[in-house]
Amino acid sequence: MNKTVINTALAPAAIGTYSQAVKVGPTVYLSGQIPLNPQTMEMAEGFEAQTIQVFENLKAVAEAAGGSLADVVKLNIFLTDLKHFGTVNELMARYFQPPYPARAAIGVAALPRDSAVEMDAILHIADGQ
Repeated sequence: MNKTVINTALAPAAIGTYSQAVKVGPTVYLSGQIPLNPQTMEMAEGFEAQTIQVFENLKAVAEAAGGSLADVVKLNIFLTDLKHFGTVNELMARYFQPPYPARAAIGVAALPRDSAVEMDAILHIADGQ
């Protein structure tokens, strides 16, 4: 198995013992992103701004891997308050077009750095990309 580690300065640096993403063949596993601004490593404020920052971070890592959000086949969303589920759906429509990826939305007690949202993803990048 040939693994390639993906890193980009356009997404926050890892704050733990993990890579931003790992590519194995045409599959890319994106680590969880929280709403850290990659330039300042400060958290976005407010749920909508946090969610947008998370999508932007995922987008940057996907592009560094040679793909895009259109290549996402599975998206996991972790929320500290499931009342924000509707907002996530609205914002997700800005970043994804049909056919949408498979998805899970999971309520959790807490996330790193007191974030309200975290997401990870799996991409499948077709041959030639």
